[in-house]
Amino acid sequence: MPRKGKVPSLVLIVLILISLSLAGGAFYLFQKEKVENLALQDELDSVKTKAKIVENRLEDKEKAVSQLEAQLRESKSQVEFLGSELEKEKKLNQDTITQLEQLKVDLEAYKKNKAEAQQKLTRSQEELNKLQAQLKNLEDKKAELENKVKEMEEAKEQKVELGTIVVGQQEPVAAESPAPQEKKNKAPQQPTSSLEGKILVVNKDYNFAVINLGSKDGVNINDIFCVYHKNKYLGDIKIEKVHDSMSAANFVSPDIKDKVREGDKVHHQK
Repeated sequence: MPRKGKVPSLVLIVLILISLSLAGGAFYLFQKEKVENLALQDELDSVKTKAKIVENRLEDKEKAVSQLEAQLRESKSQVEFLGSELEKEKKLNQDTITQLEQLKVDLEAYKKNKAEAQQKLTRSQEELNKLQAQLKNLEDKKAELENKVKEMEEAKEQKVELGTIVVGQQEPVAAESPAPQEKKNKAPQQPTSSLEGKILVVNKDYNFAVINLGSKDGVNINDIFCVYHKNKYLGDIKIEKVHDSMSAANFVSPDIKDKVREGDKVHHQK
């Protein structure tokens, strides 16, 4: 019987020990769990903090991405604009090249035309020099003829025979002696209703003739005289220069100079 009473006590003690062991284990596990929970809480807080930081960084990155996208769109617009400008520049360059080629062609044509113009100018200058020389020669001969006319006029005023006049290849013709000179102080004779005279000199080289009528006879510059050879009408002459007793006239038509001779009559109806 006494052994039977000891067995429950041992069992109880064992149970108590087991309970204590379990309680200690549970407390240990609780403490460990608590420590782990605290560690996890700290880790969670750390993770939250890191998540917040990452979220802030993500927002910054999103803003940066938005800015980059805006810059990208702007860059695309600029690229498109530059592409359009590049096409315009290419077209402009092509037009410039075309114009340059045309300018080269025009330059070659200009050089050719310039050379031809220079040659023509040289020839024209040579011809001008020749014409100037001929003109000077003509002026010298004209002055010589005018001097001769003046001498003839003076000879007429001095009642001197004019003598023999030779023109071109024609035979010498003796001019008639002028009428006696009127007194120098007497006024020029008034023109009558009709003037008649004769050809004194014919110069075919310079296309003029000299008649024996002048300002004293009422002859004026631009007067027209009809020329007759043996009562046959040959043509007209126009007075270009007037002296006292003789005048120089040009042929109105070119063919008259081959018909008119010294001694032919001239008539002017006033």
